[in-house]
Amino acid sequence: MGAIVIYTDGACSGNPGPGGWAAIVVLPEGRVRELGGAAVKTTNNRMELTAAIAALEAVQGRPEPALVHTDSTYVIFGITEWIGGWKRRGWVSMAGQSVLNRELWERLDVLALARRGRLSWRYVRGHCGTPGNERCDELAVALSHGEPSAL
Repeated sequence: MGAIVIYTDGACSGNPGPGGWAAIVVLPEGRVRELGGAAVKTTNNRMELTAAIAALEAVQGRPEPALVHTDSTYVIFGITEWIGGWKRRGWVSMAGQSVLNRELWERLDVLALARRGRLSWRYVRGHCGTPGNERCDELAVALSHGEPSAL
């Protein structure tokens, strides 16, 4: 059984400011789906999280393992390392502050737990020529600027 390959990215013009997100989902049978959206006033981190959430929602119910590629260390460290502590402390950070974007982290956590043992995260350096990451960046930036984009 092949794996589902996912690329995600978020963009924001100003932080906060208008933002966009994009994801590419490549299914084992070769079908490719591009997803994207925008928000009027948001942050880059919210857009990065939204892209990952949308991609995992798009493959809910599929049995194959999924490999998510992202250039966001915030997303990777958050979902693989920090979230356990946040939940144990009642969604409070190590610094004693409320965790930002909690509602998005909770959604991502549910999706990740549903794929327990079948979900991997891989960091890809942004703007280094990785085709899936470059395409997601192109889409997310266009969406953040309100430009029509052919998904």
